[in-house]
Amino acid sequence: MTLLELRDLRKEFGGRHGIVAVDGVSLRVSEGETLALVGESGSGKTTLTRLLLRLLEPSSGSVHFDGVDLAALSPARLRRIRRQVQVVLQDPYSSMNPRMRVTDIVAEPLVTHEPGTRGRRRRVALKQRVGELLDAVGLPPENQDRYPHEFSGGQRQRISIARALALRPRLVVLDEPTSALDVSVQAQILELLADLQDRFGLTYVFVSHNLAVVRQVADRVAVMRQGKLVEIGDTARVFDAPAHAYTRSLLDAVPNLDPRRARRRETA
Repeated sequence: MTLLELRDLRKEFGGRHGIVAVDGVSLRVSEGETLALVGESGSGKTTLTRLLLRLLEPSSGSVHFDGVDLAALSPARLRRIRRQVQVVLQDPYSSMNPRMRVTDIVAEPLVTHEPGTRGRRRRVALKQRVGELLDAVGLPPENQDRYPHEFSGGQRQRISIARALALRPRLVVLDEPTSALDVSVQAQILELLADLQDRFGLTYVFVSHNLAVVRQVADRVAVMRQGKLVEIGDTARVFDAPAHAYTRSLLDAVPNLDPRRARRRETA
């Protein structure tokens, strides 16, 4: 079933004769899959994700979530949809208030979208829920009273993921979620994301420059260049038999540590 659909999406900055950041992009994301969005810096990936998150308004075209045109929604209905679409950013520390404890950071979406009753019972319920979320991402619940600076980069990313899961979303946008981490921690976070996807039936839009990571995690790959979608397809097909010259150039730029494969690439 299609969960997210972009229809001829276009975004211009600076008026009619300004910059076209996204130019007529149409794609579908099926429920439960991981779609990777790749391309060099300036290709339009970030603008596209902001459009699908409704952080930017498109110049034309539309974004449909679960069959509903987001532009047609009232503020109240859009607020309900926002619960189902969350984001994990590249640098989790920059998205956290350094003066807030982890329990308040992870509970913030719940406080915002599920105000409920106040008082001791509410605080106990929130603390229990935060403990469950931290446990789900591999952090001991007793970390709730610590501050962001007391954690490593990988641990902060786990906290960011826990916060994204707080409202039980259906779609999570992962914007370079491992690029700021070292290789061993990257592998742990990718394994965690795969486990959470299986456990909670999540759908991912995975934005990345790292094609090795993309090949590992994605079901399908969408390649962007200068605001346009130049190629989309199953991961194995795009990597093994790219149809567009730009995709081939991206793949050729990936360092290859196997000299036999490197020689085959040179003679191809």
